[in-house]
Amino acid sequence: MSLNDPRWGNQGNDKNRGGSNQGPPDLEELWRDFNRRLSGLFGGKKGGGGDGGGPPPSIPRLSPRQFGGGIGALVGLAVLVWLASGFYIVDASQRGVVLRFGRYLETTDPGLRWRLPFPIENHEVVNLTGVRTVEVGYRGSERNKVLREALMLTDDENIINIQFAVQYILTSPEKYLFNNRGPDEAVGQAAETAMREIVGKSKMDFVLYEGREQVATTAHQLMQTILDRYETGIQVSKVTMQNAQPPEQVQAAFDDAVKAGQDRERQKNEGQAYANDVIPKARGTASRLLQEAEGYRARVESAAEGEASRFKQVLQEYNKAPEVTRNRMYLETVQQMLSSTTKVMVDARSNGNLLFMPLDKLLSGAGITAPAVDEAAAATSTAPVAPAPRAGDTADPRNRDFLRNRDRGDR
Repeated sequence: MSLNDPRWGNQGNDKNRGGSNQGPPDLEELWRDFNRRLSGLFGGKKGGGGDGGGPPPSIPRLSPRQFGGGIGALVGLAVLVWLASGFYIVDASQRGVVLRFGRYLETTDPGLRWRLPFPIENHEVVNLTGVRTVEVGYRGSERNKVLREALMLTDDENIINIQFAVQYILTSPEKYLFNNRGPDEAVGQAAETAMREIVGKSKMDFVLYEGREQVATTAHQLMQTILDRYETGIQVSKVTMQNAQPPEQVQAAFDDAVKAGQDRERQKNEGQAYANDVIPKARGTASRLLQEAEGYRARVESAAEGEASRFKQVLQEYNKAPEVTRNRMYLETVQQMLSSTTKVMVDARSNGNLLFMPLDKLLSGAGITAPAVDEAAAATSTAPVAPAPRAGDTADPRNRDFLRNRDRGDR
């Protein structure tokens, strides 16, 4: 109601107020109403009520005994609530750490647990199986770079930009709570320290290409060593290399160098392939020539040794019978020479034009080999061929008449 309302302080026409002229709420009336309600709450007798127009009923005052009983009930209820505040639940993947006046007391297993309520004891619940992640060199995505952490110097005095993530779990809740002021910050600093040490001992190409997995593995081991030395209760589960590249200012030049290196490797591979094709063939040819030369040498040496041995045997026989040996050697030499030549028999003394067919060709075409001794004897014979026999004569050379006619022709 507004203070400018004309009925303020004068509400005699309000029938709901019992026809009485009432102003603002009376503090004494409020206090009597409060005492009446409190007396009814703690078993006190209520005074008889009257109509709105009668005198106000007499309200009995609270005795100290009744007031003390109500306070005790309130205190008891407050104590029960305080004791109940000591119950807490620990999940299966968690461990509870109980502190008494801020000092470590015990570690509780999963389940419903109770401790003394605050401020005597309090507890911390630590999740041991949850995987936590710390990002080094970036935040959220690779585009949000943190150059202060990402830029590192290699052994060959080159600067590279490395971004990686570290995942870890907790092994000891006590060490995690009391030996670490900032666990994530401690893991990040240990990871950055380990990575800078490894990169500083490695070449740029090794870190960017063939050695990325090895760098991550070595950083994992070194990081765990650092965390164990400080007893942080943290176990590193995985180190993932997100990105490794040179700075943006030299990216174009570095790409050109990489392409040139790739061309060099390609040409080296092509040359190696050509060498792998040509060298085995050359080695095979050289080996074949060597084997042929060895065979030729062995054959010549064997032939020479055989000839020498044969010469010694002929010498022995020559010493025994010189004439026979000379004739035999002569015949063998003539046989060897005439065996590879064409032989034609011609009547040279009688100036005849009778020409006999080549006997060796005819015999070889018929599949018959003439005795070598007969050819040598015919070749060494100085007698010309006899004229053709007349009719009725035999052509057999062994006939006496044939031989007689040949002798007459010689005379």
